Amino acid sequence: MTDNLDQMNALAASMSAVLDTCVWSQTMTHESLITYLVEESYELIEAVEAGDRDALLEELGDVLLQVVFHSEIARRTPGEEFSLDDVARAANEKMVRRHPHVFGDEVALTVDDVYRVWRAAKAREKATRTSILEGIPQAMPALALADKVLGRATQAGFEISRADAVSPPVFEDEAELGALLLSIAASARSKGLDAERALRTALRGVQAELRDAEAPTPGGERASEPAAD
Repeated sequence: MTDNLDQMNALAASMSAVLDTCVWSQTMTHESLITYLVEESYELIEAVEAGDRDALLEELGDVLLQVVFHSEIARRTPGEEFSLDDVARAANEKMVRRHPHVFGDEVALTVDDVYRVWRAAKAREKATRTSILEGIPQAMPALALADKVLGRATQAGFEISRADAVSPPVFEDEAELGALLLSIAASARSKGLDAERALRTALRGVQAELRDAEAPTPGGERASEPAAD
């Protein structure tokens, strides 16, 4: 454990030295680093999907460098002033809160039990949310955003029943689903349409429908409780 902490301390110290002396790094901000964080995240995903151990090690390190970079910028920024140590502390505290079956008295012997405990822990943390859509990053890729929005809707007991909805095609597995998505993207391209933008537009309608359904009734009650995740 000490060696591990020493390596993290060394990494933080190296990043501090970089920001002290590297003129390019000194121009970087949280906002300007976003493109690198996205790129490194996708490279990590590629390494995972390839099952490449060496690439996985390298790309995890590159993502960690982004965390360290942001943390050191924050440490030097008035009004932010938190460090890598603060980030690690907050992450550890969240891990402990989210795993009361590991660090507390809860019992979770099955995967379903773990989901139940996890959802309850998150619900306690997110008790101030007023919408099931809160906390969903709208900058996510459209397919991932759709999965998140629909998952929240299902969890909260909402059904999406838009008048302009089309009957979904039938598929048996992810291979068939992938082929279908590829054919949709190809068809959209052949017609000069932007599939990503089209799905985002449809999702705006879905989210508007969900917000309308969440609106308080005349009696002042909400249609549903916000989701916790």
